[in-house]
This record gives sequence, structure tokens and C-alpha cells, in this order.
Amino acid sequence: MNLRWHNHMKTSFFDYELPQNLIAQNPASPRDACKLMILDKVTGTITNAVFSKLGSYLNSGDVLVFNDSRVIPARIIFLHNGREVEIFLTRKLSDVSWLAIGKPGKILQKGAFFDVGEGLKINITDVRDDGQRVLVFSGDLDSFNEKLHRVGRTPLPPYIKNSSAEFSDYQTVYAREEGSVAAPTAGLHFTQQLLAELKQKGVQLLFVTLHIGLGTFLPIKSENVEDHVMHSEFFSISSEAAGILNVARKSGRRIIAVGTTSVRVLESNFNESKGFSAGYGETSIYIYPGYVWKCVDGLITNFHLPKSTLLLLTCSFGGPDFVLKAYSEAVIRKYRFYSFGDAMLIV
Repeated sequence: MNLRWHNHMKTSFFDYELPQNLIAQNPASPRDACKLMILDKVTGTITNAVFSKLGSYLNSGDVLVFNDSRVIPARIIFLHNGREVEIFLTRKLSDVSWLAIGKPGKILQKGAFFDVGEGLKINITDVRDDGQRVLVFSGDLDSFNEKLHRVGRTPLPPYIKNSSAEFSDYQTVYAREEGSVAAPTAGLHFTQQLLAELKQKGVQLLFVTLHIGLGTFLPIKSENVEDHVMHSEFFSISSEAAGILNVARKSGRRIIAVGTTSVRVLESNFNESKGFSAGYGETSIYIYPGYVWKCVDGLITNFHLPKSTLLLLTCSFGGPDFVLKAYSEAVIRKYRFYSFGDAMLIV
């Protein structure tokens, strides 16, 4: 490894130029029609394919680990005294209380009270040091989730400015556990047909849960990579999933994470002496070059923002020089980037 990837890594090392027209505004149709770049760490080769052919690069016995978290309609936009107000829910605290960010900040102060429609009202009960608001829903709370889906909008990232995507387009086909404010985007490429084909080939499909929070949007602002403070997210893994993973690892079968969020669950949960264990908790694991990987053998992921924790994780797994070389090739080959963009498989 190049010495610059060891001590005092500069965040600027993980920057790259991206033409605006390569930021995908809409998903591929069908989902698995997007491009797939395969990075082979052993041979150092890069192969270009289509995501629907993923099975050609997987082996019978491989375990694909998906994050089944479901996206909530986290953006709430309404008028207050003739002025547009936006509240973005970032984390559920209880059945009726949430953390949120929003604008304009001057209006969203402690004690503020808003009618957001569908009989739902919001009271701002606290403003935290990091700018997040604590808010409580009140009013007609019968069928709260249904009403939230009517007043809320798809929480598309800010770089998606001109999209015709429906809410369902920003949801994986296997999403189950509601709680994320951003999609686990590597999973957006899978169709039910592709999942069936992979199962038929002998690939084992496994589901864990990690609810994606505000931190996924936050760039690294510190000059040195190691000075960044990583956010915390809720995760859970079932006893069945832990058992399957332990058997796979003991038998030497590959564990391939679908997305960086699945990586966070697996690498947080695994213990060298005990293996994987069932349970739930919070993870603030921060993976960047120099991290010693414990249990993940392969990674399916999208092309991420410059200077992001997601790019650092990918560089850690694939090797910084190799991954950044692949990014340069992706730009030349006009791959589509970010949430609705194309995918990468690193093995």
C-alpha cells in the first residue's frame, strides 16, 4: 500500500472531478439494466458488464447480504404564514417524536408549532447543538403512518434535482423494515427476476437491517480523514441470519455485502472468537484505508460522492489506488454516478 494511505491521510486524496451530466437523475429501467463494473482485487483487472449479468460473477454457495430497511417519506413541505417550510425527518425517537433538520432555520425554533396537513401537527421541543430539531407529532394520530405517507415526500438526495422517479423507485424490491431516510442504493438494481435467478444458481440471499440516517449525506469536512466523527445508526441481525453467516464462514463460502450499509452491520457484528451473533444495537463504525477487514469477502456498491465516508469505505475494501483508477475509467466510459447510478462489484 502506498504510504500516503497510512498516517494522516488527507481528505483531499479522495476527491475527483465528475461532469454534472454523469449524476443520474432517474433510475435505469428495468432496474438491472444499469452498468456493472467488476473489480478483481487478485488480478487487478477491471471488467465492464450489465447488472442483470451479476450471476456470471458469483459462485454457487456465495451469500449475498442485503439491507432490508425501508425508506420513509421523510421530506415534509408545507406553507406557514404564506412561507414554504421544509422539515426533513432524520431519525425516529419514539412513535411520535423524531430528530429532523429543516429550513428556514429561524422559523424552526424551540416552541414553534405547525399544522402540516392531514390533521397532523408538529411541535419543536428542542434544538440540538448540531442543528437538529427534536419534534413531536400531535393532532389526529389515528393511522399515523398512512398520513405521514400522504404529507411526506420521497427523500431524494440534494444532487437529484430533476427527477421523474416515483417513491417506489427509491425503494428496494425487498424492503421490509421502515426506518431509513435514504435508500440503500446498491440494492436498487435488483429485480425480483434477478433475485430468483441468483437463488436458482445456488446463491444464498440473506437480509439484515440498518436504518440509514442523516450521516449518509454528510461530507468529510476535516482535513485529515481520521479526524472525522462518524454518525451512529441502528442495526439488527436475526438469529437465523447469524447462523447462516457462521456456517458460510466456517465452510469457506464468500460473504458478499450488498451496499456499504450491509458492510456496517457485518463488520460491526462479527467477533473473531464468537463469529456472528443475533441482536441489535447502534454502530458508528468508521471504515477507511488501513482498516483490517474481518468478514466481508465481496462488495456490491454504487459510485459515491467525492470525499465521502462511503467512498473511503469502498477504497478501504478495494484498495485506494485501484478504486480511484476505476472511478477514472467510469468517468471516461460515462458510467452514471450516485444514488440512481451504476454499480460496482469488488471481489
